[in-house]
Amino acid sequence: MYRTQRLFDLLQILRARRFPVAGAQLATELGVSLRTLYRDINTLREQGAQIDGDPGLGFILRPGFLLPPLMFSEEEIEALVLGSRWVMDRGDVPLSAAARNALSKIAAVLPNHLRPTLDFSALLAGYAKGAENAHIAREADLSQLRKAIRAERKIRIAYQDSGGATSTRTIWPFALGYFEHVRLLVAWCELRQAFRNFRTDRITVLAITEERYPRRRQALLKEWRELEGIPLQ
Repeated sequence: MYRTQRLFDLLQILRARRFPVAGAQLATELGVSLRTLYRDINTLREQGAQIDGDPGLGFILRPGFLLPPLMFSEEEIEALVLGSRWVMDRGDVPLSAAARNALSKIAAVLPNHLRPTLDFSALLAGYAKGAENAHIAREADLSQLRKAIRAERKIRIAYQDSGGATSTRTIWPFALGYFEHVRLLVAWCELRQAFRNFRTDRITVLAITEERYPRRRQALLKEWRELEGIPLQ
């Protein structure tokens, strides 16, 4: 492994961790000796990375240090293009525009030899002709749902079930699933005192409250995954 790539990989590992990581663990993940690991950390510090910690205590990267996107591999670029194309085709208008803008920003800083991978990726987001659904046009404002999730705010909704019956609920939204022809809001429902999935096209009224729900979004997501048997990512 080239040293430049190893330094970048080290930054990526530290960036993904919220708590200090032991030097021995970092060295194992990178396939280098502890001595080399410590030397790499000193090199990154000299280049401006704010890495706290010492041998025996572990290391952690302070938030705010920007990683250069020009270090993406060809497969990573293909993954970004495929995911962005999927969002552009199936996301709501603000999210679709955000995906398009993100690709433009990545393209602006990629070196010339990687531009063809971005511009002419052979991976396509599958699209079924004639699959447009009328309910997409009248579904709840997904940008407002994402806003509530980010802010960890309770929302009040009027929800219509498959039989047409409507109920009013206060829920704690913490995840939003995008599927081929339906969007599912995952939340804790105060009425049912349990996790529930809500189809966004059946939410007829939506109001974000000023009240934060009492648990962290990450904790709710983790508990829901465990109950559903969905592996943590």
